Amino acid sequence: MGRRRGFLAEIQHQSRLAEQRQRAAVREQDAAYRRAVAAQNAAQRAKLAASRASDADRKRMEKEAAAAHVAAMQAEVDQLNATLFAGYDELDSLLAATLEVDDYVDLESLRQRAEHPPFSKPNLQTAIPVPTPLTVPVKPTRRTVEKPTGLFGRKKKLAEADAQADAEMGVALRAWEMAGQALPARQAQQSSSYAAAERARVEELATEQARYEADCASREALVAKNNFSLDELIANLGYGDAAAIHEYVGIVIANSVYPDSFDIDHESEFEASSAELRLRVLVPGPDQIPTVKAYRYVKASDEITSAELSQKDAKDRYAGIVHQVALRSLHEVFEADRRKLIQAISLEVGTQTVSPATGNETYVPFVAVAVSREAFAQIELSAVVPAATLEHLGAALSKNPLGLIPSNGSGVRRS
Repeated sequence: MGRRRGFLAEIQHQSRLAEQRQRAAVREQDAAYRRAVAAQNAAQRAKLAASRASDADRKRMEKEAAAAHVAAMQAEVDQLNATLFAGYDELDSLLAATLEVDDYVDLESLRQRAEHPPFSKPNLQTAIPVPTPLTVPVKPTRRTVEKPTGLFGRKKKLAEADAQADAEMGVALRAWEMAGQALPARQAQQSSSYAAAERARVEELATEQARYEADCASREALVAKNNFSLDELIANLGYGDAAAIHEYVGIVIANSVYPDSFDIDHESEFEASSAELRLRVLVPGPDQIPTVKAYRYVKASDEITSAELSQKDAKDRYAGIVHQVALRSLHEVFEADRRKLIQAISLEVGTQTVSPATGNETYVPFVAVAVSREAFAQIELSAVVPAATLEHLGAALSKNPLGLIPSNGSGVRRS
């Protein structure tokens, strides 16, 4: 068919996918954490209770533990069913969900601004403190000799003490003189080490700043490129350029929020001469849609089992999903196109699957319809039965999308 989504539409699509993955991951993490905490608490309670139980109480506690196990299994069943039914509710209300929002995309809201992380090594921005200059130690002084006491030998003792003080003073003076002589060299070494460390800091800072500024410049250039593409799109859309309309349609569809487990893709092409958009929407195949009716706990086998939907219910649900996607796509494109550049849409909804006959990948169309803006505007989508509406619009519908039966597109007429 036509071209796949454009550059800006791909950015929007990937952003939506990232948000969906993040929401799913957070939900799974929260659920896993709650399960782990509950299991741990239950085990601790059981261990504590068992250690305190007497023989007389043990049988009663075993009975209570069995009842608690049944209650826990039933709670798990309730949770599984709640999740299942919530998912079905999302799929069964695909059309209603889009009617609650304005599908117009203000292209200015897609304008980007570069977000820069903080500089990763702020410590390099502060100079190394200058070391305190070395100083000459205080010149030593001769210690005072105390006069000896006693009646005998005082003169000799005093002489010996004076001699000892003189010797100590001599050693101290030589050490002081040597320290003074070595001071210039030590000061030079200190200054050299400081200068080397400061040069290394400045050089590393320059390297890191250059890398940071290059990264910032790269981010700024990418944002500028994207914003330039956005400016071109806005301008070309104002001229009714076919490529710009194709791009805008891609953005609208990429902006459409479908359930996390239901990812759609699309191709489109705009024919300026007829103001008609040819649009193909790819939906997940039948094998990607749940077919479980409900879960239940079987006490006899201590297992959680599931009951499958009847063939009719599964067939009706999948067909309903396909029909809603068709009407939803028509509605979103027409509503988003406020300038009414698109006057008609030729739409196909189908899936990409493996042919059971050939084993090769093949495209199976489920809906083919062509409708004008004027005709579609006459429909009140909040009160319709999608299959009946599509038939009213002259659509060719598959009789059984669940069975991968293709529609017969030869009978499509534009309303």
